[in-house]
Amino acid sequence: MTKSIPELVFQNASVVHPTGIVVADVAISKGIIVGVGTGLTGARLIDATGLHLSSGFVDLHTHLREPGKEEAETIQTGSRAAALGGYTAVIAMPNTDPSQDCVAVVRFVQEKAKEVGLCEVVPSACITVGRRGEQLVPFAALHEAGVRIFTDDGNGVQDPLIMRRALEYSRDLDIVLAQHCEVARLTQGAVMHEGECCSSLGVPGWPAIAEELMLHRDIELVRLTGAPMHFLHLSTAGSVELVRRAKADGLPVTAEVTPHHLALTDELLGGFDTVFKVNPPLRTWADIQALKDGVADGTIDAIATDHAPHAAPAKDVPIDVAPPGMLGLETALGVANTALDVSEVRLVELLSWNPARIAGIQDRHGRPIAVGEVANIAVWSSTKTWDVSRDALASKSKNTPYHGMTIRGKVKYTVFNGELVVNDERAVR
Repeated sequence: MTKSIPELVFQNASVVHPTGIVVADVAISKGIIVGVGTGLTGARLIDATGLHLSSGFVDLHTHLREPGKEEAETIQTGSRAAALGGYTAVIAMPNTDPSQDCVAVVRFVQEKAKEVGLCEVVPSACITVGRRGEQLVPFAALHEAGVRIFTDDGNGVQDPLIMRRALEYSRDLDIVLAQHCEVARLTQGAVMHEGECCSSLGVPGWPAIAEELMLHRDIELVRLTGAPMHFLHLSTAGSVELVRRAKADGLPVTAEVTPHHLALTDELLGGFDTVFKVNPPLRTWADIQALKDGVADGTIDAIATDHAPHAAPAKDVPIDVAPPGMLGLETALGVANTALDVSEVRLVELLSWNPARIAGIQDRHGRPIAVGEVANIAVWSSTKTWDVSRDALASKSKNTPYHGMTIRGKVKYTVFNGELVVNDERAVR
């Protein structure tokens, strides 16, 4: 019987495993890794010498805007940006219009992604109906529809009783609640971090305690209920310490940080440029160092983009009324690699293995590079530098804070379910 020839072989790649990096060829056929070794051949050969090959990245925090805000982004354009960033899966946040608080909207996102997506789009769902913080969504029905992460992202759940009940429901299901930590009463009218820069500019400040107070509350609710919880886009030194202590106590909590909170400070808002307005706000150098320390010691589990596209007219307004958010998918690897002093193995842990586990999709993403595994793969350089241009990005919106900056780290190829969706830094469709 004639052995079939692999469809695609990456040769001489630096393959990233949890135990280290090994130079090898990786062969793919019919969506599956069929060979990892040396001297492999196939129908199409790609020289990956000097490039790292890892499981595809997984973003825990992507705003795709569809349905309802397609002028800013669509599932198609957002998934293209994700693939160019090395992502083979993204968790779509539920603050769409209508909100992802019912099975019908979740099904729409799932089906649309299957039709046009260049990566897997995994819908999250709201914790409360309409993200209003008043009535819990039908967790069981949404779980049955495939939802594993529930969040009111964009809003923190303000009512502690509602949050407690949500955790109690989630405890008996295979789901994780993800909290946007913000006590809204403390941030009304705020446009940037409360500190020296905010005072000098004479604008309302966003205090660190607004994040830390809700984080503390929810850590204690996790302690009470025993239910797992994930904390979104943490930004302050105090938050890192709270999560560190919670983990030391053995509580089932995980936490993410964004590339922009690792690389950009509140000083960038000195010119009132709305591209730097984000929620939570950019903080200080001291906060950045604390976040980096949290990444280094394992307190922070994942890097998530909080990719938040906005059409130009929405951002081209005074800073006090401009919506918060910035692009992140295509630049995440480069920004994180530039900002952090960590190994390539740790980068993959932060961008792929841990996010896949937290999202509950570790059966097909964040998998080992081994024979028999689904071919969801990123091939990337940790040394290539490139200048970010807003006009060259695939997102439908252009609100990147990195325009004109030079970053180090670039995705060369992305393979999704065995299909080469990014070839030589270009999306195939």
